[in-house]
Amino acid sequence: VRVKWNLKMGSDGESDQASGTSSDEVQSPTGVCLRNRVQRRISMEDLNKRLSLPADIRIPDGYLEKLQLSSPTFDQPLSRLSRRASLSEIGFGKLESYIKLDKLGEGTYATVFKGRSKLTDNLVALKEIRLEHEEGAPCTAIREVSLLKDLKHANIVTLHDIVHTDKSLTLVFEYLDKDLKQYMDDCGNIMSMHNVKIFLFQILRGLAYCHKRKVLHRDLKPQNLLINERGELKLADFGLARAKSVPTKTYSNEVVTLWYRPPDVLLGSSEYSTQIDMWGVGCIFYEMAAGRPLFPGSTVEDELHLIFRLLGTPSEDSWPGISGVDEFKSYNFPKYKPHHFCLTHSVLLLLYCLCVLTVGLPPLQYESKKRISADEAMKQAYFKSLGPRVHTLHESVSIFTLKDIQLQRDPGYRNSSNLESVLLSVFNTQFVYMMM
Repeated sequence: VRVKWNLKMGSDGESDQASGTSSDEVQSPTGVCLRNRVQRRISMEDLNKRLSLPADIRIPDGYLEKLQLSSPTFDQPLSRLSRRASLSEIGFGKLESYIKLDKLGEGTYATVFKGRSKLTDNLVALKEIRLEHEEGAPCTAIREVSLLKDLKHANIVTLHDIVHTDKSLTLVFEYLDKDLKQYMDDCGNIMSMHNVKIFLFQILRGLAYCHKRKVLHRDLKPQNLLINERGELKLADFGLARAKSVPTKTYSNEVVTLWYRPPDVLLGSSEYSTQIDMWGVGCIFYEMAAGRPLFPGSTVEDELHLIFRLLGTPSEDSWPGISGVDEFKSYNFPKYKPHHFCLTHSVLLLLYCLCVLTVGLPPLQYESKKRISADEAMKQAYFKSLGPRVHTLHESVSIFTLKDIQLQRDPGYRNSSNLESVLLSVFNTQFVYMMM
């Protein structure tokens, strides 16, 4: 027995040595060399596990045979360099591994295509970001890549691959059939309240995962919530997301699409935390239930007017410190009184009250610190009908693996009878709080 301590480790804890060697000696974890170990055959399952590949990857013909010859000590850790080389040989990081199909949309920096992966034969979404030679990759793309690499959750879109060329940076995502806005349009903007509950829970589940890791999405809206045929909802488009640093620092207030932006950010606040996302949750909840946006403002001032008309113009009682905010004083808003919700108001206004209040402590609070967290919202009695097991699933497991959870057919209309059932189901919850 000889003891040997010559394994050079990289900064990430992985070996910087090549894993292949012609020696018949294999190091044990304790540094003891073992002689004449029998080499086992490498299977596709071995390779998938070793390279963290999806189970349905299509390994190129002859690659396993080549690996048998070039890597006899397969059980040793791969160096980062070796892993990248292996992935490249399989076809990752190469534009020719993906076939463009239909164009799905185009923005300022990127164009999104529906595509197909030659590696798995599955559909993918190809987000092609144009690179300017002088400016390089947009900061939004860099943020999205850096965050999504570490966010692995059933309710967050999966980043499969990154392809870098001189002209573009292509992000390869899992493909989902539509976004929440398209889903609502397809059902005539009248969703089953059961489906609203399932979608809301998945939004909160994905957000709670992000917030535990100090990641703020900062652009929640129906267009950034993707849905597949099964009903799985996934948070997408992390281009405006940020990892919140410690200690607290300030951020840009030019975030979140106007209709879903909280009033503190509308008024110029750049000191915020995870509560910035919870205002958007309340707005999206209402929109799913009522079939129309809650605060569809055209400008910042118009957006604030819509909010204040419904919730009342804030005062020192409802929002301590507001009287000292210069932006608030400069608008000189009328003194709107808050609506006291009752059955005599319009159906949409009543639905707003009921739906927002069913998340326990309302997310639509002027003071951000009073908004309920995503994690606490998931625990509310409103979700009791989904069963206790939804809270014990592994992060990577979909709630639809539970046989009792499945979408219902959306009615496409709302008459007095099913409106009554909606009201009863909400009134029967045990945590309806008054908003004011």
